[in-house]
Amino acid sequence: MCTNFVLIEGVIRAHGMCDSALRIIYRSVIIAKLLYASSAWWGFASAMDKQRINAFLRRGLRSGLCPMDVSTFEELIDSQDEQLFDAILANQNHVLHQLLPPLSNASQRYILRPRAHNRQLPDYSSYLCQFNFINRLLYKNSY
Repeated sequence: MCTNFVLIEGVIRAHGMCDSALRIIYRSVIIAKLLYASSAWWGFASAMDKQRINAFLRRGLRSGLCPMDVSTFEELIDSQDEQLFDAILANQNHVLHQLLPPLSNASQRYILRPRAHNRQLPDYSSYLCQFNFINRLLYKNSY
């Protein structure tokens, strides 16, 4: 993907596109492609995969293509995951709403600290369940 964008960048620069337009294209094409469906695959990405993505973004930053206001990839994914999870919780007609566990009874009987959701925390049925999007967000910040 990097070499393809470098070739495209050269063609666009040859046609006189300014750097600010290149940064807009980089953000709207490259970063959007990296974030596409990231909620599904991010939990299963290895540390090496995450390092490679961050290295790719750093290369874009060094070359002046990546806008300076772009956060780390982890922060971009966290904010996108939280937006999706909030949309799932708020909309009962959301396609993924049926995957949520039932409402917790403990919050009705006890005065607990506020949580991001009012759902029961499911038991892991397998090792891979902890990397699932729904489970990752249900257990996020539960310390």
